[in-house]
Amino acid sequence: MPYITDIDVSIYPHQEQALTNKGFKIINVDLNKGTSGNHIYLWYKEGSSNPITRLQVTFKDDMQNGLRNAGYRKVDRDLNAGAGGDEIFLWYYKGTTEYDNPIVDLKVTSNATDEAQYYQNGWERLTCDLNREAKGKLIRVWVKKEKKMYISDIKATTTFAFDHEYFSQGYTRVDEDVNRAAGEAFVFLWYRQSQTYYQTINLLDVSTNREEEESLQIQGYTAVGVNLNEGTRGPRINAWYKKGSDRPIQTFTVIFQHEMSPYAQAGIQVIEKNLNTGNKGTPLYLAYQ
Repeated sequence: MPYITDIDVSIYPHQEQALTNKGFKIINVDLNKGTSGNHIYLWYKEGSSNPITRLQVTFKDDMQNGLRNAGYRKVDRDLNAGAGGDEIFLWYYKGTTEYDNPIVDLKVTSNATDEAQYYQNGWERLTCDLNREAKGKLIRVWVKKEKKMYISDIKATTTFAFDHEYFSQGYTRVDEDVNRAAGEAFVFLWYRQSQTYYQTINLLDVSTNREEEESLQIQGYTAVGVNLNEGTRGPRINAWYKKGSDRPIQTFTVIFQHEMSPYAQAGIQVIEKNLNTGNKGTPLYLAYQ
């Protein structure tokens, strides 16, 4: 099975021709779809060795330092060029640790129904909307990996100080601010995957008040331990997980309110507790498979 060995982005027609000449293949979905910006496309090259094993997205300068220091490479072309939204960049990593898993395919979606189907079929979703703050279609990149892996650990951060450490330890950042439009702190969830089937996470939940916290503790859940409402006037929000060998979770993501229904209809587990409960931020929810 060939691997994805290189990725690139075109913003102008002459770049499209140059990438074609270099043997790259285009994913024919405009990353600026629904906006008045440039027609932007994702390109990739396949090979039998030296695969890309991780992809991340940044939409804020502070998100870049940890990636750069951990050895990720930046595709230095703004995916929102000409659209007026956040500056969005793709980053990739070629690793050989136990947490690295070669990417064998890439897709781009522009609606929640397609997203749910990919999720159901074992694809991993890069959480950040590539049209973030540009008011176009919701555009997301999906990766298919060579080996089936399961989530073994979850963390959360309210500062960028730990990014280098977590990336170096094999964690994936869920690249959407859980505090979106809610407060000054940037809050991100993280997960790390393992090939080991046993002692991986098989249940997730969220608490939005003290009663829910106590109930989850009684049920044997472990708290991630970071307030996902940090810096807002809302109540303490906590993510919780439980480990076991029954139906281990392969991946999780953060979704918008309008995405809940198609995800649930596709059999994806959606936790119907707003991560921005009690503040004026964007309603966001956890979904996992």
